[in-house]
Amino acid sequence: MRFNLKSETIKFILVGFFNTFHYYLWYLLFTEVLNLYYLAGHWLAFLISMVGSFYLNTYFTYRSKPSWRKFFQFPLTYVVNITVSTSALYLLKEWLKFDNKFAPILAAAAAIPFTFIISRKILKTRRENIS
Repeated sequence: MRFNLKSETIKFILVGFFNTFHYYLWYLLFTEVLNLYYLAGHWLAFLISMVGSFYLNTYFTYRSKPSWRKFFQFPLTYVVNITVSTSALYLLKEWLKFDNKFAPILAAAAAIPFTFIISRKILKTRRENIS
């Protein structure tokens, strides 16, 4: 069990890096290329990357089978994530005057631990594993 948790943690971190990069590319597209307001770009990029995160975490991290039920429960894992990351992004941009290209990376990092704990509860069941 302990080895399995370490393996899942490492996989979750790898998926997190990939997903953060994926989110960041969408964020830059929306804010820098399409000139959307940074919070609108943040939310759109977040929603798009959340779908990719669901599939990567389901198959790769927790080796479980996707289902519609899990797909619709998965956004619950991101309620905390979007709250923390949006608040952090606003604080970094408006109060601390961080650059638009750097602030979303720091904001995304703040929510990672919460997302791991909640997503594991939703995506991994005791009886289910794919080999």
